[in-house]
Amino acid sequence: MVTIKRIYETPANSDGRRILVDRLWPRGVSKERAALDEWLKDVAPSPELRMWFGHKPERFAEFSRKYISELEHNSAAEQLKTLAKKEPLTLLYAAKDPKVNHALVLKKFLVRH
Repeated sequence: MVTIKRIYETPANSDGRRILVDRLWPRGVSKERAALDEWLKDVAPSPELRMWFGHKPERFAEFSRKYISELEHNSAAEQLKTLAKKEPLTLLYAAKDPKVNHALVLKKFLVRH
């Protein structure tokens, strides 16, 4: 099972393994408060793709296609696929919009594979 959650939300026992999937550390969150099991920076979109996207909803569909293409050749994504088969995962992200962010795309990619 793969779920996603903003890192600013309170950790829960039901989260399973908590993995930060952002390339940059979220502002205002201490390592203790984050309660991470792992930080996989390399599974996040490339800096170039992230900058191009800019969290603009009108670019989300094209961003999703490009990000999935990056994930197809990403060793960190392979690591997450393996983990997702063994235990519940909560992918943590910092983006403000719960409907327009890379964690949604990553979750869909993991569930599909």
